Amino acid sequence: MDRKTPLIVITGPTGSGKTAIALELARTYPLEAVSADSMQVYRHMDIATAKPSKAELSILPHHLIDVAEPDEEFNAGMFARRARDAIHDILSRGKIPVIVGGTVLYIKALLYGLASAPPRSNRIRAGLTALAHEKGSSFLWKILNRLDPDAARNIGVNDRVRSIRALEIVFLTGRKASAFHREHAFAEIRYGARIVCVMPDRARLYENIDTRVLRMVEKGLVEETRRLLDLGFGSALRSMQTLAYRHVIRHLESQIGLDEAVSLIQRDTRRYAKRQIIWMRSNYGPGSFCAPENAMTILSGLLRTCFPIGPAGQPV
Repeated sequence: MDRKTPLIVITGPTGSGKTAIALELARTYPLEAVSADSMQVYRHMDIATAKPSKAELSILPHHLIDVAEPDEEFNAGMFARRARDAIHDILSRGKIPVIVGGTVLYIKALLYGLASAPPRSNRIRAGLTALAHEKGSSFLWKILNRLDPDAARNIGVNDRVRSIRALEIVFLTGRKASAFHREHAFAEIRYGARIVCVMPDRARLYENIDTRVLRMVEKGLVEETRRLLDLGFGSALRSMQTLAYRHVIRHLESQIGLDEAVSLIQRDTRRYAKRQIIWMRSNYGPGSFCAPENAMTILSGLLRTCFPIGPAGQPV
């Protein structure tokens, strides 16, 4: 893709309504979405990841959902490569690509590329992995929080993979991972991207999240989790340690009741949204943010400017 090629990015924390906004835009513009969601890439994980329904996909086709099994690796570099291919394909068919999702690292990888990183150490990783198995992922995070609080702030307490990588950088180089990433960040945006970050007020966002979790349970979140376990996708998988599945698994193992599981999912999702907001405010300029009620007007204006529609209803 050419650096000057326009690209619309609709992002925001979980529960901000970005997908609904994109769907509404697709009723007017010939859009196709590239999902920038690190969980929607996995097959079989539909309810917990809030994937679009078949009816919604008929309005707004999505790329990069259901492209990997839950036990397969899928990372930001893989996303960026596939996203570029999808964008090229969408444009070649006379449609308008929009990036829709809240995984900041995926969006950064696409727009800026990935910074070079220190090499991996199998010895250090093996030791940290063994420690995580013995004492839990949160124990690693607590170590990271003491050594590199800036890195820990952007990593979930139970995100074992990212905690191990951050600690690996510290032990391998003697420097904080957060400092390394700041020094090796990309200062210039790669494409002609227009980022619109949908940001409801905190009370409204948290209410949306709580309601969303209840709807997931009504749609069959418990049954989906049981089905994944029956398919052989164990609870130790990173994909199964996400916000919803982790607590439902505890419920299925009779460790907690369903009401407690729901409350914990709501709590952890609110915390995740708070971390997303911190990431977004540190990565996107102040002009990128808007209230949900203003998003349609702003995005419609950007689409008309970046992709003028010709007589045949396609971008010119």
